[in-house]
Amino acid sequence: MTLLRSELTKLLVQKRTYVGWIGLVTIPLLMVVALNFASPAPRGGDAAANTAGAANSFFSLAADNGLLVPLAAIAVLTSFLLPLVASMAGGFQLAGEAESGTIKTWLVHPVSRGGVVLSKWAVAVAYLLAGLVLVAATCYAVGVALFGAHDPALLSGGTVSIAHGLWLTLLAYLYVGLGMIVVISLAVLFSTFTDSSLTATIGTLVLVIVMQIVGSLSYFDFLQPCLFTSHLDAWQNLFQGSIDWWPIGKGLLAFGAYIVVSTVAACCAFQRSDVLV
Repeated sequence: MTLLRSELTKLLVQKRTYVGWIGLVTIPLLMVVALNFASPAPRGGDAAANTAGAANSFFSLAADNGLLVPLAAIAVLTSFLLPLVASMAGGFQLAGEAESGTIKTWLVHPVSRGGVVLSKWAVAVAYLLAGLVLVAATCYAVGVALFGAHDPALLSGGTVSIAHGLWLTLLAYLYVGLGMIVVISLAVLFSTFTDSSLTATIGTLVLVIVMQIVGSLSYFDFLQPCLFTSHLDAWQNLFQGSIDWWPIGKGLLAFGAYIVVSTVAACCAFQRSDVLV
């Protein structure tokens, strides 16, 4: 716990920490400004919105209700910026300190190398979750101020109470957060093989983008169940009239498998690495 507190303190005094958070918050702010000055368009959970795609539907719905702005935000952020921030958070934890030579100081503490990896992983996860909290808080504050707060509309056309809408939004953020923890776990794994945080970050991000591209090609449909990126948008099922829990359950299983395998592999790889040279 002492090492974990030390890492959290170190995280809060580094400028790069706030750069990622500012980037995450800036995109929703720009999105809200665009929605506020956009030309009026048909809104609500009608058929036109449904056929335009879930992400576009959340944009349309958010322009009528500030409580839906956080959903439009994560629909945008999960495509690139969130994976980028997660890759940076996970990639720096071991590779960045190996790059600067400070990783050696960890090994003088009475903690196993596996404990070092898990501590670094936990700090990266805390950083990401804090970023998601900032995104949600900013979206709610600005969205409600500009568009008001009403009973949230569903993609299927119905509405739910404000309390139920907030609950569904929380579940959506937790789901997306778990998906981004997969990216962190992969980045931590990559960081055990290199002493360059940039290499670990880019390697992880390239892998995520390749998975996204492969998952979008019908020829590789047989691979989709194995690609965690294919499950990232399953949270949108929460906002259908009748929730289909099966895609969400499959996504949770895929995320859990990636996290466990990647983290265990990172611990094993770090056990064998020679950081004293």
